Amino acid sequence: MGPGTEPGTGSGAARRRTDAYALARVEREHGKALHGFLLGLTFGDRHRAEDLLQETLFRAWKHPEALESPAHGSLRPWLYTVARRVAIDARRARLSRPAEVGPDGLEQSPADEDRTERSAAVLDVREALRSLSPDHRAVLLLIYFRGASVCEAAEALGVPAGTVKSRTYYALRALRALLPGYDDGHLRA
Repeated sequence: MGPGTEPGTGSGAARRRTDAYALARVEREHGKALHGFLLGLTFGDRHRAEDLLQETLFRAWKHPEALESPAHGSLRPWLYTVARRVAIDARRARLSRPAEVGPDGLEQSPADEDRTERSAAVLDVREALRSLSPDHRAVLLLIYFRGASVCEAAEALGVPAGTVKSRTYYALRALRALLPGYDDGHLRA
């Protein structure tokens, strides 16, 4: 190593990795809980859950700064977020490839609820909602998530009913632009 590439100095600091002991500690403290979480996302497929757990730990290894000083005192929420995103990425990768079994095999297996796709959709919608203006976000939260009527939303927000209708229209229109894959009847204005 030349000057400036030693761990902790110069450009080498950006490339440092988590040491094996810290990663082993993370796996010891959080591995079982993460594995259980991933088992739920994979419908009990132990092999897939183990693969996803290893990928989660690999990503943790690539980000030692997250392991050294968790933002909220606990590392587990960050690990769960990473694990969920790893599962979503794996699901999307599988869906982009041709099916590995013929239609005969599919007829014999029961159709399970797809929680991974739902989790991906929830993350996408949350992110899109965060990008809306506070006025548009507030009206959508009242109307669609809390089930308020236009009049109830108008009273809660202190604006006329026509303003609630207008904000709802433009908020849904903005969401449609942010979520083009969901424009199949879910976000109609």
